[in-house]
Parts: sequence; structure tokens; C-alpha cells
Amino acid sequence: MAELRFVRLGFGPDRVEYTEAWEEQRRVHAARFADEIEDTCLLLEHPPVYTAGRRTADSERPLDGTPVVDVDRGGKITWHGPGQLVGYPIMKLPRPVDVVAHVRRLEDALILTAAEFGVETTRVEGRSGVWVLGDPVEQRPAPGGLKLDFDPRLADEEFDPRLNGPEYAPSNAGQRREDRKMAAIGIRVAKGVTMHGFALNVNPDSTWFDRIIPCGIRDAGVTSLSAELGREVTIDEVLPVVERHLAAVMAGATLAPREIERPAAAPAAEQEPAA
Repeated sequence: MAELRFVRLGFGPDRVEYTEAWEEQRRVHAARFADEIEDTCLLLEHPPVYTAGRRTADSERPLDGTPVVDVDRGGKITWHGPGQLVGYPIMKLPRPVDVVAHVRRLEDALILTAAEFGVETTRVEGRSGVWVLGDPVEQRPAPGGLKLDFDPRLADEEFDPRLNGPEYAPSNAGQRREDRKMAAIGIRVAKGVTMHGFALNVNPDSTWFDRIIPCGIRDAGVTSLSAELGREVTIDEVLPVVERHLAAVMAGATLAPREIERPAAAPAAEQEPAA
């Protein structure tokens, strides 16, 4: 496929407000649909903001009424902000669109990026994004020093980790040695062209995630490159690495329409021989 063009919209003191970036996505999307530009990936940082995808439940939003921007992407609620590298690949895909294949390519590029910094990440079945796997359940420390035979986040429908202190905070998943997400992915495809994309945690203040149920997942948490490495990693360090791996993954992709399984035709009725 054609080479992917990168546009760096703003970082640090030039961070881009979410609604401003969303409007720019729409403009680039329209231009890509009309074949006025090539495939383009917008890269940026946002000021702190919560965004909610179409499947977000009311029970997953901030309890204190913090404003949330409802968006037209897939997935659930997440946070964007300083220390997080956000990418919006706006690409034309063949129809019928294979959304899963597009998500897998984004995951591949981010897994390769993390590996270059010395962090092993992977996919988790049924959960999009890029993950650092935790220890087996039986080897994890019990929250609060208590030995429990069950995880209340899974067994009690009324249990809310946002009301139960640091023992259950998503930002402390690494201390609990649980699975933790390093990069979130949520996309939308309109007229065969992708929008939205990924958010890679480089060195954010992860406690922002403690005010929500990140991605609607109660039994795992969040992490960052800096948290996993135990040293400060900067957006400036990660940016060219992400660009290189995204470009390589997309350049090596063989785009193909999603295969549609059609029911086999019923066998023709046997004809009776003429009398």
C-alpha cells in the first residue's frame, strides 16, 4: 500500500484540544475520501480530557460529574492527556471494510514500539489494545493484604473500584501484578475511511484513570512505558519510533476486503422422471 504520511499537530505547550483535533480529523477524513490527499496519521498530545465511545455505560463515567466528551468511535470511556501519545490514522480501506485487521495492524506497530524500549507487550483475547500481562492469579498479592477466595470486582455487581481506595485503583495494577493496558485503541470507519485510533501511555499521570472504569474493564488496570521501565521516557523519544513502526506495518500490509461468508445454496430438488 502507499506510504503513510505523518502530521505532528502539537505536543507539550502546544497540546491540541480534543474538540479541535476532532474537527481536524473530520476535515482530513473528507479530503481522504475524495482522494485529495494520501493516507494520513495525525500525531499529538491532548490536554486532560475524558472521552466516551458509543458503548460507554453511565456506571463507568466519573462519579464527581467531571465533564466527558461523547464521541462517535467504538469502545468505551478513556482518558487522554499529557504524557500520552495519541495517533489518528485516517486511511482508506477496501470495502467491505475489515475493521479487525486494521486494529490488529495498529496493535502490531505499538507492540513493536514497546519492544524497542524493552517492554514486552501483547494482545489479550476479547480486549483490544496493547497489554502488559500480569502474574497468574494465584501468584498475585491480595488487595489490602487480605486473602480472598474471590475478586469482588467480578463477583459483586455493586462493587465499584472507584470507591475502594488505592487497593483497587487502575493506576496501581502494576503493584498488584495484574494485566494492565499500555495502549488503548478505538476507531470508527465512515465511507470506507478510518478515524480515531490509538493512545499510547508514555509518561502520564495514570491516576487520572482512577476516576473512571477505563475501557469498561474492572478486573485490570493501566500502565505506561515509564512505569514499566522504572525511568522517565518522553514523548520526544517515542514519537519517531512509533512513526517508523506504523509506516513499516502499513507498508507491509496487504489490504484486502473482508471476506463475507455466504450460505451455501440449497441443493436443487430432485426431479421425478417423466411418466
